[in-house]
Amino acid sequence: MLDFEQDACVLIVEDDDTFRIRLAKALRKRGARTCEAAGVDEARQVIARERPTFAVVDLRLQDGSGLEVVEALKIAEPEARALILTGYGNIPTAVAAVQLGALDYMAKPAGADEITDALLVRKGERPPPPEQPIPPEIARQEHIEKVFHEAGDNVSQTARLLNMHRRTLQRILKKIDRPDEARQSGRR
Repeated sequence: MLDFEQDACVLIVEDDDTFRIRLAKALRKRGARTCEAAGVDEARQVIARERPTFAVVDLRLQDGSGLEVVEALKIAEPEARALILTGYGNIPTAVAAVQLGALDYMAKPAGADEITDALLVRKGERPPPPEQPIPPEIARQEHIEKVFHEAGDNVSQTARLLNMHRRTLQRILKKIDRPDEARQSGRR
C-alpha cells in the first residue's frame, strides 16, 4: 500500500458527515494531513487557505457540483490531484470531470485503500483494481437508500428520481430495511 508524503494535504469534500469523517480518519492513518468541507463554498475557502495537494470530492453536494470544486482547485493549485466520488455515475459527467482536471472518477462506495491508490498512482499509470470489489447488487441497494434518504424518505419522489415504479421501489426498500422480518414471515 502506498503512503502520502508528510506534507501532503488531502481535501475531502463530502456532505455526508459520517463518510467524510471516516475517510479523513482512514487517510490520516496513511500519513495524509486532511482538511474537510461539506460543500462547494466551504471547499473554496479551504482551497484558498490550505492549498491542498490532493482532493476527494463528492460529485453531488447540497450547494452545487463537485466539478466546481475541481475547477477551483485546478485554478489555485494546477498540480493538485483530484478524485471525483459519486453514487450517480454517468459518462458525460465522467468526461467533464476529467476535462476539468480530475485524476479519476470513482463510484461510491469506495474504500480508503482504493482512494489512496487512485490518488497516488504515477502519471501515465492506472490504479490497481480493487481487491474486493463491492457486488453490484449491494452498490445498487446503497444507491437506492441514499437517494431515498436525500428525498426525505419520500417513496414517490425517490421513485421519480430513480425513474422507477413506486411499487417496485417499495418492494426493494422493504427487502433492504427489513430482511429479518421477511424471513420470519416466511417470505424471501
